[in-house]
Amino acid sequence: MKDLKRPALEGNVEVGDGRRMSFAEYGSRSGPAIVWMHGTPGARRQIPLEARDYAREHGLRIIGIDRPGIGSSTPHLYEQILDWTDDLALLLDTLSIEEFRVVGLSGGGPYALAAGAAFPDRVPGVGVLGGVAPTVGPHASDGGIIQLAVHLAPLLQAGRVPLGIALTQAIRLLRPVAGSGLDLYAAVQPAGDKNLLSRPEFKAMFLDDLLNGSRFQTSAPINDLILFTRPWGFEPADVTVPVRWWHGDADHIVPFRHGQQVVDALPDATMTVIDGESHLGGLGIAEEVLSTLSALG
Repeated sequence: MKDLKRPALEGNVEVGDGRRMSFAEYGSRSGPAIVWMHGTPGARRQIPLEARDYAREHGLRIIGIDRPGIGSSTPHLYEQILDWTDDLALLLDTLSIEEFRVVGLSGGGPYALAAGAAFPDRVPGVGVLGGVAPTVGPHASDGGIIQLAVHLAPLLQAGRVPLGIALTQAIRLLRPVAGSGLDLYAAVQPAGDKNLLSRPEFKAMFLDDLLNGSRFQTSAPINDLILFTRPWGFEPADVTVPVRWWHGDADHIVPFRHGQQVVDALPDATMTVIDGESHLGGLGIAEEVLSTLSALG
């Protein structure tokens, strides 16, 4: 596996109800802050090396955050996605961060939008990379893999704890062959994701994030799926800050039309089509994403 530098800082912050939320920082310790929300599944180190290098070169402070139930973050199921912003505020206040931009990949997209809705005076802009769309309410999108979670919502809710334990145990059993497993996954993906996962730096990043994040627990992906089947606690119209959205036109996980539907409902948003790319295409344009967000506000 390609050698990866450890984050400049990793740690835990106490948030609501005495729970912990873990984070990892890259780049400058005092530069403009960008909160990077991982996909589903994922954890705090799911940040492309290109983004880490860009942060160092341009004095940015990137903060990856483990959602509850992954890494060292205490397991917890929010009532709705908007509720997570209370924990985010506590974490950022502890780190003495007032203004921050947010990036959300895939399942991290709704969490990034929630931060924009909750903190319009603190967030100059939000970036979404192939983000999940609502499954209920006036802006719901049908179709796509996320519809499986909608159909299985009662089972996921009832069995989320044992499912999380089973997922953790499965990953532990597969740790010795994780690299080969990722290769097998890449082999059956569309050309865009296959090409990206074949690059050594991306394969190393994904393996490091997966193996580090799953050492203790892996219930966060189950919690994400449950929350995606519920109202988010806010509507796209509530996100008044600028949103810049990137989406592969060959996305096989979150169909492009899902992203376009959310963008059309946001007050201040633009869509950038990533030609020929599938679900992970946004990770391959990290410099463009960070430079675009840095120019907002």
